[in-house]
Amino acid sequence: MEKTITVNNSECSKKCSQSLSSVEDALYVIGGKWKLKIIIVLQESGNIRFNELQRSIQGISARVLSNELKDLELNGFVKRVVHAEQTPVIVEYISTDYSRTLKNVIMSLSEWGQTHKRNIREDAF
Repeated sequence: MEKTITVNNSECSKKCSQSLSSVEDALYVIGGKWKLKIIIVLQESGNIRFNELQRSIQGISARVLSNELKDLELNGFVKRVVHAEQTPVIVEYISTDYSRTLKNVIMSLSEWGQTHKRNIREDAF
C-alpha cells in the first residue's frame, strides 16, 4: 500500500518539496516495522542464516522475514549467499556495503529514540 504525498507549491518551497519527495523515497525502501531491524541485525552479526536471523528479531514470522529479505536484496541492502558445495545446502545473508551507508541514519534514529523515551518517562512535554 503506497502513500503519495501531495504538495501544494504555494505552501511549500521547491526545497521543501524535494525534501518531502526524498524522505518518501527513503521510507518506501527502508520503512515499515521490520526492514531497519533486519539491516541492524545483519550489520551486527555478519553472515547469518535465516533461522538465526528470525530468532534475533522478536515477533517476525518466517513468511514476513522472507518477503522483507527479498525486498532488501532487490534494493541492494542484503546479499544472499548460497553454499551449494555443502550438504545440506547452506544459505546465509549478509549486509552489503550499500546497507552500511545507513549507519549514520541508524545511529541518529537510535539517539533520538533514547532521548524521546527519556522525555516520555520524565513527562518533559
